[in-house]
Amino acid sequence: MSIYTSPFSSSFWRDARAEVGSMKKLTFAALMIALCVMLGYIPAVPLFGGARLTWGFLARSVCAWVCGPVLGAAFGVAEDLLSFFLTGGGGGPFFPGYTLTTVLGVVIYALFFYRQEITIRRIFFAKLLTNVQNVLLGALWSSILYGKAYLVIAGGSAVKNLIMLPFQTILLVAIFTAVTPVLGRMGLVPKQKGKLKW
Repeated sequence: MSIYTSPFSSSFWRDARAEVGSMKKLTFAALMIALCVMLGYIPAVPLFGGARLTWGFLARSVCAWVCGPVLGAAFGVAEDLLSFFLTGGGGGPFFPGYTLTTVLGVVIYALFFYRQEITIRRIFFAKLLTNVQNVLLGALWSSILYGKAYLVIAGGSAVKNLIMLPFQTILLVAIFTAVTPVLGRMGLVPKQKGKLKW
């Protein structure tokens, strides 16, 4: 299984498109959808400044790592819709913008992780970018739905996402460290050179 230095190559995208026809990867994506739904029932951990640590990003990032950006995008749509309708969506209305946010988040993870050498730096920047897009798009969707000032919502959300970032990064490093040998032996991800480095 090839390891790419970046997602900006035709071979990367050819391999990513091929994952849609892999029964092994489709099965894995389905399992990750089920895991996301289950994680939705686990209570969020309150941090400080109003930030709350939820758990779905763990399964989304692993699915993106294994399945790539093309199958990962399809996973994002299915996971967001199923999670909303099975868990009640946290009491808010259904809005397709949030589905788009989920899809883009999975694609960002995939661009950093799929068929690439996993490092702590790569994990950090992938999570940073997903948090940035969560702030920008989340504030936009809230302003559309509830008529609140975009900059006010974005400012508050940015603070919360900044607070969550180190905790989320640590959790991702722990998960990737734990599952890398297993997924490598199963042929789902390329075998890594060693322990995660910066």
